[in-house]
Amino acid sequence: MSVSLYGSGQTVVQLITATSTSTVSTTSTSLVTTGFSATITPQSTSNKILVQFITYPNAPSGQHVSFGIYRGASNIASGFATGLGSTTNLNTMCPIMTLDSPATTSATTYTLYFATQGGTANIQGDGATDFPAIVTLTEIAYA
Repeated sequence: MSVSLYGSGQTVVQLITATSTSTVSTTSTSLVTTGFSATITPQSTSNKILVQFITYPNAPSGQHVSFGIYRGASNIASGFATGLGSTTNLNTMCPIMTLDSPATTSATTYTLYFATQGGTANIQGDGATDFPAIVTLTEIAYA
């Protein structure tokens, strides 16, 4: 089934969703994997993938968490940052997204990476309060 987005030629081909309630921590100032990922197999090399991650980050007071989205081993979008400065509040949603053109019909995995500006940063799906981290991969056909 496909659903038209903006008239003829642009339709949603498939939607993949995964959730996580795991917490991941880092003290690295360089991007490291969160292990939070999903895989999609595009139906056409001309289709695009809308990649959306929603998570709940925290960092030491006055510090930031940066994010990157990887397709396989390639960093396709980075530099996202949050200004959260609480070591206790993990319930502030942080959406991270990009539109990718993978140009393949092979299984393609998208993974969220993160880094801290300083101290220990955490990201998570906060299962204790029913806020899972979510990744959604939406394949969009372009005619």
